This record gives sequence, C-alpha cells and structure tokens, in this order.
Amino acid sequence: MSRLNFAPGVKVMYKDSPAIIIKIVDVNLISLQMLTSNVIYTVERKEISPLIKEEENIPPLEILTDNEWKIANFRYNIVKHIVDNKLRAPQIKEIAKKHNIHFSTIYRWINIFNTNGSVTALAGKKKTGGKNKSRLNNDVDKIVNDSITEIYLTPSKKSISKVIRSIKMKCKELDIIPPHENTIRNRIKSLSEEEVLKARYGQKSSREKFEPIKGNFPGANFPLSVVQIDHTCLDIFLVDELYRKPFMRPYLTLAIDVYSRMVVGFHLSFVPPGEMGTGLCIANAILSKDLLLEKHGIKGDWPCWGTMATIHLDNAKEFRGSMLKLACHNYGINIEHRPVATPHWGGNIERLFGTISKEVHNLSGSTFSKVSDRENYDSQAKASLTINELEKWLITYIVNVYHKKIHSSINMSPLEKFKKGIFGENGTLGTGLPPKLINERRVRLDFMPFFERTIQEYGVLIDHITYYSDILRKYIHSREDLTKYSKKQKFIFKRDPRDISIIYFYDPNVNDYFEIPYRDTSKPPISIWEFNEVVTKLSKQNITINENSIFEAYKEMENIELTAIRETKKLKRFSRLSDKRNENLHNSLRSIEENDIEKVTNLTIKPFEEIDDDAFTR
Repeated sequence: MSRLNFAPGVKVMYKDSPAIIIKIVDVNLISLQMLTSNVIYTVERKEISPLIKEEENIPPLEILTDNEWKIANFRYNIVKHIVDNKLRAPQIKEIAKKHNIHFSTIYRWINIFNTNGSVTALAGKKKTGGKNKSRLNNDVDKIVNDSITEIYLTPSKKSISKVIRSIKMKCKELDIIPPHENTIRNRIKSLSEEEVLKARYGQKSSREKFEPIKGNFPGANFPLSVVQIDHTCLDIFLVDELYRKPFMRPYLTLAIDVYSRMVVGFHLSFVPPGEMGTGLCIANAILSKDLLLEKHGIKGDWPCWGTMATIHLDNAKEFRGSMLKLACHNYGINIEHRPVATPHWGGNIERLFGTISKEVHNLSGSTFSKVSDRENYDSQAKASLTINELEKWLITYIVNVYHKKIHSSINMSPLEKFKKGIFGENGTLGTGLPPKLINERRVRLDFMPFFERTIQEYGVLIDHITYYSDILRKYIHSREDLTKYSKKQKFIFKRDPRDISIIYFYDPNVNDYFEIPYRDTSKPPISIWEFNEVVTKLSKQNITINENSIFEAYKEMENIELTAIRETKKLKRFSRLSDKRNENLHNSLRSIEENDIEKVTNLTIKPFEEIDDDAFTR
C-alpha cells in the first residue's frame, strides 16, 4: 500500500507539478519548493500528493500461505528492529551477516515497508493466476487453536509435546494432513507471556507481573503509540430519515490516543457492536478525516491519521476475531487486551464516553443514565435528531470543543498535547507527521471480514443469495492446479453488512477488488440485520430458506410495515424506509396521499451508487 511521507526532502506533487518538502509548518501546513521554478509555497497538507503513484501489486492478507506469512514476518522483525532503534550502516551490515543476507537486501526491505506500510508487502510478489499455491486450511487452524486452548493453556500445565500429539491424532481422525511440529511450536511461542501466565498459573500471578501503575498507562509515550477502543449504546433516541419518527438508540465505537487524549477514529451506527464496527472504527482512525469534514461541511482541523503502534482493547468477543488480528498484524499494529477485572486500564476511553454522554444528555430525545432523571420526560416523543445529524453534531463537538478544551490529566488541550508530540518541545524531538496511506478503499476493505467461495456457472452463492458479473466468467469451475483430482479454487469475497446487494471480488490476476451485484438485480438492497430477521422468521415457520423465499418474506414484512405506518404512524425497528440509501422511495412517499401508501411497494429500488467512497465512512 503506497504511502505519502511528510518530511523535509520528500518529493511530492503540487498542482500537477513536482516539488520538494522543505518544512513542516503545522499538522495541516507544509512548506514546499517547486522543482521547476524554485518558488516556495506554504500549502495545506491535503493539497499535495505522491510524486509517483506506484502501481500496487500487494496481495490481500487473506490469501498468503503459512510459509509466505513466515517469510514476511521474518523480514518485518528485522526491519522493525532497525527502524525502531535507528540503526546505522555498520549495525545493519552486522545484522545482514548474522542472517546470511546481503545488506542491500535489508535496505530494499526497509524501502518496501516505508513505501507500503504493510507486512504483506514483505512477502514478495505472488505469481499471477493463483495457481499451484498452498492455502491456509481452516479446519487444521481450528484444531491447532482449540488444542492449545484446551491442553496447553490450562492449570494442568501440559507439555508442548502433548499438544502436538493431540493435534496429530485429531487430524488423523478427520483424515487431513497435520501441520509440521515447528508450526505448532511457533504458534505457542507467539502467545503473550501474560496470556500463558494467566491461563496456567491464575489471574493473581498474572496481575502481580503485569499490573500497571494506575494513572500512568505503560507505553503511551508519543502520539499513536497506544490507542484505546471501546463502544457504548448512547443515551438518546434518534428519529428515522423519512418521517422523523422515534427509531432507536445508536451505538458508538471510539478510538482515543492515550498519549494526547485525541479522538483518532469513531464509528456510529444502529448495528450492535461487532467485529465489523470495530474494523471500520480502526480504518477510520488510520485514514485522514479531510473527506469526512468536507462531507458534513464542518470547519476545523482533525489532524489524526496513520497506523498506531498498539491498539488496546477489552476482552469482549468482538475484539477477539481472527479477521481483526490478521488485519492489524498486516499493518504492523500490535493488539493488547485488558486483563479481566482491571477497569482502570480502560480509564481514558471510559472517561471520554462519560464526557460525551453528559453532552448527549442535553440533546432532545435523551434517555439519560438514571431512571430518576427520566421521570416525566418522554424520550421517544422528544427525539428529533437523525443518525446523520447526530454524526455531524458528534464530529463538531470532537473537533471544535473536546480537542480544544483543557484536559485535567495532561494540563493542556488534547490538540496542544498532540502537536507537541509531533513537533517536540524543550529540545525533545517529536515523532514528525505520520505517513498517509493513499488507497483509502483498500484500507477499509482490509478491515472487513471475508468469505471464500468457488465460482460456478450461476455465479457465487453467499447466504442463500446469488451474485454474478461478467468479471467472474473466466473463473467458472477454476481449479487449484491442472491435476486430475485437483480441488476447485476458492476466491476471496467481502461485503458491507449495511447493504448486501453488492459484494467485492478479489481478482488474483488483476490484484484488485471488483463489485459483484445480485444475479437478479430486481431484488431490493437490504442490510445484513434485515436479512437475518427474515431468515429467523422463515426458520420459525419451517419454511425452506432460499433466495426466493427470503425476498418474498421480506416483501411481506415490508407490506406489514407500510400498513403499520398508515395506521399507527410508527416505523418498525430496522426499517429500510428509514435508511437514506433509498432517496427515490423517500421522495415518492412524501408525494403520495396516506390512503395510497400501498402503491409504494411497486416502486423500483436501486442499489447504492458510488459505494466505494461513502459506504465505509461511517
């Protein structure tokens, strides 16, 4: 993934002409000199771009084999050691000699990582076509993880040899090839000392060794060194976008830089917290906020972007997904989980939630935090904000109020503290502006869960729904190799749960993602929670679940919903009519008399347009 570095001496493009950065004036102001005229300009950061937009040839992290991951991690550990300790040529040559590598090769690895910013870039280029390559076996991976948890991470303190024997036995029972012993040993070695100590010797032993000093978060010594992430259900009822009737309470996921207390990312939605929401929050934290501020028309600076060193999470299920770990590892982000029953570890993010909650309680529709405060106050009747309006209010508060107020823990505003960490103070060097990742679409996709599917003559089947596009034609019935009994080749697909009418297909030959719509494009776009609601209803009624029954049941539920709107003027929870994506439907509804509302069901509902840019920003 190509990156734009902000440092003196870096060549960039300004107004389609080459220039060189000569000074970092502020987090959003850069002084540069034009290479053609030697004229010096001070411009906004967002006005410059990379000098050369390199064609990316980095495979998605999901398709790397065990051996490729091993190679990439080996190279990454060498590069990270050199970069973190700012080693010079003599020391780099010693490292090269130790590993029997030419020192120029190490310099090439450093250049690759600085340019792309991901571990997968260090795996080397993959052969096009995806043929003759081994793939991760999910069944074996599950056996290894389960065996380590059930045998090694227990108070009985079983040996690694016992774990290896158990894994081989389980693989033999399932008639699958077991992993190499060294693979299992490396997996166990990769476990954190804290996790092993807690599982084998108890929480007390773990706490004695790893308990931090209260009030001083370990490791948070510079901007983006440690970022805490957590979520909450906000104490406010929102209204739908169509009739502005009471809808439901939203969920907020926040990411805060512990060093400066700056909010570096967020995700607001009606979807309960999960791996997807957490991933979108991390992607939002990594990416620049320029487009987000422009989208809402908010004036102000939010100078937070770049990959963080460590993400600190609690022990909730949604924070322990394999996809999240894989994506973070690919971007060189370390994940640490908060020990159980140690609430002070999450004190910074909890305090921020408390600050925001107090402000939210001043808004119409607040449910407050105490029952006594809600007495004689009808929260739903007073609800007035839509989710988009709340998002604009939240961003405005973060950028123009919270970031500029004096924070008692650091005795200055978060923005001031952040800038001091970037530029330094009193002779202490700062970290400098972090590199900016250029391909924002790829970042968002990297933090989304994926599916592996074969491609048939009818297309691709995911959760009973068929998708097809001509881009899939050449891969129909593809096999892993040319041997007689070769397995059918599986391909990577991703989707946005807020609109499953489109999935994203990774083409291994082109090394890029393509949009694949429903095979039957007359079907309406629906969200994954609407889909799950329909499937649950069909299961309870013992009706066969297939694409037709799903959309027929969905249409029936929609008709019931429309009738309810006419009779009670209330929207059903998770109603598609409250979703802004169907603007044509909304406009038509406003012009139809109440007694004609049944006609709405015959309107043509179109899928998202330009989903690449806006669908993942919230």
